Amino acid sequence: MKKNLLITGGTGSFGESFVRNLINNNSNYNKIIIFSRDEYKQFILRKKLSNNKNYKKLRFFIGDIRDKDRLMIALRDIDHVIHAAAIKQVDSAEYNPIEYIKTNIVGAQNLIEASIERKIKKLIALSTDKASSPINLYGATKLCSDKLFVSANNYAGKNIFSVVRYGNVFGSRGSVAEVFDNFKKSGIFSITDKDMTRFNITLDQSVEMVKWCLKNAIGGEIFIPKIKSYKILDLVKAYHSNPKIKLIGIRPGEKIHEEMISQNEARSTYDIGKFYSILPEANNNIIKFYKKFKKVPKNFNYRSDDNHFLTIKELKKLIDDENNKKK
Repeated sequence: MKKNLLITGGTGSFGESFVRNLINNNSNYNKIIIFSRDEYKQFILRKKLSNNKNYKKLRFFIGDIRDKDRLMIALRDIDHVIHAAAIKQVDSAEYNPIEYIKTNIVGAQNLIEASIERKIKKLIALSTDKASSPINLYGATKLCSDKLFVSANNYAGKNIFSVVRYGNVFGSRGSVAEVFDNFKKSGIFSITDKDMTRFNITLDQSVEMVKWCLKNAIGGEIFIPKIKSYKILDLVKAYHSNPKIKLIGIRPGEKIHEEMISQNEARSTYDIGKFYSILPEANNNIIKFYKKFKKVPKNFNYRSDDNHFLTIKELKKLIDDENNKKK
């Protein structure tokens, strides 16, 4: 029997790519609901996808995860959920903390409660590297969200809740790549710190990872991809052969380097091949399942500055690939 899927934040960069992937590859979903609060973005996405042969599978549902009643309606007859809705700008969070709490934390709890009541079979929530050892409000809200989804498995019955944590998505809306693309004509690049490093994942990689996790998660894991990092100055050089650097200073809440697995998390982290999996320490059933995999070393730490780096040549190719997609 074909299943139905709902994606919150379905008009965002990831949401659009995920939906496009499903309908381009003839997924066996009977119905795909795009749930978001911006009717204009839904209008634009409808236009983009309207000529696809599987467009009839799509449903566009205006709603906000802050509104549990609306979620209850949207989740009727849904089997799987991808939770991509969040507000994400690090510096904005420092000045508007309550808005981030309402969406990223209260909204997550609303979705959990509604999913349990609607007997959703599996939910994958998207997180961020900023949730590991957070120093900013956005990261702290996503850490709380992650904890909510992981702990929901303790009382959710047959519902399965898992989390995907990954780094910066190259070329997504608001990403540094998008910002630098606007700088290359003038050759003047504003950066916050010359030593900065970041994890990097493409939209295609993130989509394939979430599809894998949707198929394989057993509930309670935080999945982390094995991906490369880049140095911010190398990214600048990939955009311009002779750039001028304008240092503007660290933004409120910004890190020099990102982290996806802290040393404290390492004690419950397993290497499962293409990914790492952080397990809830209090859940003996899931720990028993993962015994066939190898634990990471005791003092393991997965940081963007202590990682394999993309070369300038590889970054140039990423930029070219991204520009070709926009044509």
